[in-house]
Amino acid sequence: MADNEQDRREGRGRLSSIDMLPEEADDDLAWAMEQIRGRTMPQTAIVVEFNKRLADRGIAGVSKSAFSRWSVRKSIQFRKLDEVRHITSAIVGDLGTDGADQVTVAVAEMLKVAIYELLETGTADSKGVMEMARALTSVVSAQKASHEHKRKLEERVAQQMEQAASKVEDVAREAGMSDERAVWMRKKLLGLRV
Repeated sequence: MADNEQDRREGRGRLSSIDMLPEEADDDLAWAMEQIRGRTMPQTAIVVEFNKRLADRGIAGVSKSAFSRWSVRKSIQFRKLDEVRHITSAIVGDLGTDGADQVTVAVAEMLKVAIYELLETGTADSKGVMEMARALTSVVSAQKASHEHKRKLEERVAQQMEQAASKVEDVAREAGMSDERAVWMRKKLLGLRV
């Protein structure tokens, strides 16, 4: 196969009639995507309604074959997206409260592996490596921000617990409890060894 043929196949390709629809058709495209994703109507009914909607706006309709190719691509994209969401929610659910941090670490590790594989196979161009590096930098930044937010939240909760424990101790003393009993209640509230 000649290099120019391969380059042509790897590119975006020719725009379809759906890709060339004007911006006025965006709401109708969104409606069609919603119908495809919902899987409540057959494709033939969706294309008929889609073309009616376009006609109401004075836009020429699309052929059944163009719509079919487009809807198949969208269906595949939706299924992949749903699969990723399902897997991610299962993983995060199993990880508990630290799940987001652990998912961020896992994503960073997957990106590192992907970068390494691209470099190892020699299929990486400078633009691809730069984009992967930026993605990795973003993930690491998100990880740091998440850790810092968690630390600040823990400090704030600890401070609020300390204030509440002090109030409990004061109220216990005002109620006539002994100092020993008031201190015991404070420690119990803070989860300290009694």
